[in-house]
Amino acid sequence: MNLFRSFAVMALACICAAPSAATGLDQLRAFISGAKTGKASFVQAVAAKGKSGMQQSSGTFTFERPGKFRWTYQKPFDQVIVGDGAKLWIYDRDLNQVIVRKLDQALGASPAALLAGDNALERNFDLSNAGGNDGVEMIEAKPKSSETTFERVRIAFRNNLPQVMELTDTFGNVTTLFFAGFERNPKLDADQFRFVPPKGADVVGE
Repeated sequence: MNLFRSFAVMALACICAAPSAATGLDQLRAFISGAKTGKASFVQAVAAKGKSGMQQSSGTFTFERPGKFRWTYQKPFDQVIVGDGAKLWIYDRDLNQVIVRKLDQALGASPAALLAGDNALERNFDLSNAGGNDGVEMIEAKPKSSETTFERVRIAFRNNLPQVMELTDTFGNVTTLFFAGFERNPKLDADQFRFVPPKGADVVGE
């Protein structure tokens, strides 16, 4: 089952009739220009192509434009992903391993760029409206680079905030993120966008 479509159907059935909303692209641009910082909790479901069942995880997400963000996975595994504006850090506590890359190479055509990036989105993605109704509007983004691992990303917006993000990778696997409690422009501690590898951690990369 496509969780994104299932959510959209349920959302549209539950939302009361409202005046005609801005298109998905309008809401994406309003989100980028109007939300300089943000935070939310999320539930993530991964459906692997050709396999039954789903892998589920949950955590929190914060960002500060441009290019600073922190994904914290709390269940069922403990992982932190930090973009500090220059580098991308991925820390797996169980493995005590840190992977580090240059942020511009990692962020450009990645899903994180759609939430924490700047107005350069149209340089890296082909963007289009993907329909919607009653205040829930969708966009589709296809990376222009052939080097990214994602084939397409779809995001559902309501009130200029993302509600659901669906990512289809080049192998046909589908990852769906359901956001909750999205806050626009909260005051954030700058320290959460800094990362220092823990003592004894195996650091891989630059």
